[in-house]
Amino acid sequence: MTGHSTEYDPERRIKAALPLDRLSHTRLLRAALSWTDPTALPPDDYEQVALLLTEASHAVAADLRHHMDRLPPDDNRRALTETVLNEVDRRPMQPSRNTLHGVQNLARLLRDLYERLDRLRDTAPAARAVSH
Repeated sequence: MTGHSTEYDPERRIKAALPLDRLSHTRLLRAALSWTDPTALPPDDYEQVALLLTEASHAVAADLRHHMDRLPPDDNRRALTETVLNEVDRRPMQPSRNTLHGVQNLARLLRDLYERLDRLRDTAPAARAVSH
């Protein structure tokens, strides 16, 4: 036995319960957005960065969905949040994740997710008292 185990978690429930590593995510997306030379990294390195950004996007999207689900159905913030989340759902199927352009698109998406999450957190309604 190697001491390494892999969890089967297709619904991403395990990661959803873990806190987000926002500092690392933000550093990576800022670095990716600052790159200007498409040949600075080999395609395999761009692919690795894309995988990290994709996993971060899924984690932030899960947190965002959690916050959105707590909104009333007629809340105007729900529509924009759903639009951003739909973009996340389309993203993994897009080609060119092993290019600078593809990585920067993922970095922009992650940035947008964090901005939307911040807006929901900043304007979240106070928790309603539960009466018995």
